[in-house]
Amino acid sequence: MGRAFTIREVPDDVARRLKTRVAEAGQSLQADLLSLVTREAAEPTLAEIAARAERYAVREVSTEGILAVIDEGRADR
Repeated sequence: MGRAFTIREVPDDVARRLKTRVAEAGQSLQADLLSLVTREAAEPTLAEIAARAERYAVREVSTEGILAVIDEGRADR
């Protein structure tokens, strides 16, 4: 079972715009907000992206290594 969230002190104009948008789209406010929160939670944070890049980063690159990769690319032509 999922959790329930409450957002307090939503400005009246924001609440009105959201309700208008979802009504025009034929959705409920709950469904729209759940979709928004789900999309946001699925996106990695900058810290997660940086950690992933760090795991895949090559720490030391030699001139010989670079030239070898260039040669491999040329050989595949």
